[in-house]
Amino acid sequence: MMSSHENLEDILFYSLERSIKSYRQFAQQQLVKHGFDITIDQWMLLKAIHDHPGETQQQIAQTIFKDFASVTRMVELLVEKKYIVRSPHPTDRRRFELKLAKTAVELMAKMQPVIENNRKIALKDIDKQQIHLFEEVLNLICNNCKT
Repeated sequence: MMSSHENLEDILFYSLERSIKSYRQFAQQQLVKHGFDITIDQWMLLKAIHDHPGETQQQIAQTIFKDFASVTRMVELLVEKKYIVRSPHPTDRRRFELKLAKTAVELMAKMQPVIENNRKIALKDIDKQQIHLFEEVLNLICNNCKT
């Protein structure tokens, strides 16, 4: 039960949201600093297509926690940038097949060391046991919120 004098900063989910936002800002700054013309969300979309070939755009949206319209806009942009090849689906005329272009595969390979370093910096002074416990707690929260 929330008391009337509780501060927003005292709420665990506020701290969680704040940490995610600060990591995303930091990671985006690092991508720009290293000359990558792509956002964190666009990278996540490329990664989802890479990791889950053949998934629908709706499934990809769920995978990266974005609404369908946002994913559609990102796909359009990444097609323009020639990172994604979009073609009619062979069996379902209402869908498109999304594949990574060679340029996207090369881009992701160049980005990987920067992304790994971003995580390393963000997780500095946090040991494996703490990370494991944190993952357990986050999974418990997700399971508790399933309806």
